[in-house]
Amino acid sequence: MRLVVFASGSTGNCALVQGGGRSVLLDAGLSARRIRAALEGEGMDPALLDGIFITHEHSDHVSGLPVFTRQFPLPVYAPGTVAGALRRLYPGAAPLIKDIYPETPLSLGCMTVTAFPTPHDARSGSVGYRVEADGASLVCATDTGCVTDTMLRYFDGADAALIEANHDPDMLIHGPYPAYLKARILSDRGHLSNSECTWLAAVLAGRGTKKLVLGHLSKNNNLPSVAERTVRRALEGRDTDLYVAPEYGRLEVEVAPCFA
Repeated sequence: MRLVVFASGSTGNCALVQGGGRSVLLDAGLSARRIRAALEGEGMDPALLDGIFITHEHSDHVSGLPVFTRQFPLPVYAPGTVAGALRRLYPGAAPLIKDIYPETPLSLGCMTVTAFPTPHDARSGSVGYRVEADGASLVCATDTGCVTDTMLRYFDGADAALIEANHDPDMLIHGPYPAYLKARILSDRGHLSNSECTWLAAVLAGRGTKKLVLGHLSKNNNLPSVAERTVRRALEGRDTDLYVAPEYGRLEVEVAPCFA
């Protein structure tokens, strides 16, 4: 299985997952032009995607959806409340939007995708996704104010994971954001800090996850070098590779089964 991150941050999120002969997008928070160019850069015809899975309706995760689905009428999968929000936002795409059920696996040939709830302040709720194919498992969960038992259950046994390292607390607290926005980000329905991400990374490494990708870094309240340095300390002595997803750009991670 293969993960290719095209963007991960406060201004746009989109990734390609390929495995089991299938290809899906996770979120579509880039312009349709950029998504198309990114896919064609992978040597892929966008029309051959098997679907788009949406985590929640915030614009940095869905902004490219209406134009992209006009160009390529692909199925768009989202939990019922999120699917309903997308139909209201983008009525032209409504016939393509398919309701899925959290914690109920969806099979696309030899790929299985399972949504699970995450604590974020999106009005219609939010989810992460566990993808399984080729005997390997990948979990993607950003935009989460805290780590829940349900999240840990879906992370358990994952060969690779994309997790959130949104902000450095000192940079956020002493930065220019208004008080209400700082409180929102720091809340249990906001975003994970570097230190919270470090705890999660240590837990996952201890459970056998071999590849960790830090994502959704704030442009204003974090630095890739700070996030990587903070989390890497927790991984000393562990056989776990660490990557930082770019705000815009390309990061490819091969996901293979990890055998004890």
